[in-house]
Amino acid sequence: MSTYGQLVTDAVRELSSLEYSDAALEAKELMGAVLRLDCRCVEFSDKLWQEADDSSEQQYYELCKRRMSGEPLQYILGEWDFCGITFKLGEGVLIPRLDTETLVDAAIKLFGDRSGMEIIDLCAGTGCIGLVLEKKLDNVSLTLVEKYADAMQYLLENKLRLGSSARVVKGDVCDEKLPPQQPKADLIVCNPPYLTAKDMKAMQPEVSFEPVEALYGGEDGLDFYRTVIRLWKDSLKDGGAMLFEIGAAQADEVMQMLIQHGFRDVRSRKDLCGNDRMVIGWKKED
Repeated sequence: MSTYGQLVTDAVRELSSLEYSDAALEAKELMGAVLRLDCRCVEFSDKLWQEADDSSEQQYYELCKRRMSGEPLQYILGEWDFCGITFKLGEGVLIPRLDTETLVDAAIKLFGDRSGMEIIDLCAGTGCIGLVLEKKLDNVSLTLVEKYADAMQYLLENKLRLGSSARVVKGDVCDEKLPPQQPKADLIVCNPPYLTAKDMKAMQPEVSFEPVEALYGGEDGLDFYRTVIRLWKDSLKDGGAMLFEIGAAQADEVMQMLIQHGFRDVRSRKDLCGNDRMVIGWKKED
């Protein structure tokens, strides 16, 4: 009989063959899922010394097999933390990433002293951006817009789990009929699909499991920015702001789009790796 710790050690050896993997962390996370324990807690460490029962060993083997096939760890676990909050997710919805926390952190710094804001989160996916802002900012009225049914099921589940009062709208952000039906916003946030055709061909195997609709932004990756800025700029109140997550080389193009549509004080911000990751523009006040 193997101990749980020996199973984890064996899994680390196997997972190390994956090109994009923190094998030690992932082996523990998967065992934590089997044991229903946080792999960072003392109880988990103590459990590793115990002999594994057959059922747990088989379950762990199946999870590791899924990971070895390239399936993202987050999909296997069925949840992931974003800005300190756990979000449910799975196949059919974009995985929240650390890069996106750049946008959320910027929004909190810019609007942390305001109350009663109207926020619209476009291409909401799991709802992670909007729902974190609703938690972190004071007295927010939030609208979450998502097109796809697979993503919508996780969006609704996360809304319920977090006790959110957000309005959820099933719709296409590129549909010109949709913006006039929404409330005027102080802030519009959007993490649109922005991978280029070249990016799609070169992406990591794990990313290929995520929905193409949440990744591909057209040949140059900028299709959604062009459309969203044009259709949604009039949904901002005077003095309101539009915040986008962007690809690492897209800052200049997206900033220029905002300027051409009359936004002022257009700026980009970098992520922790030093890449441009967010663009913000402010609607001029009459």
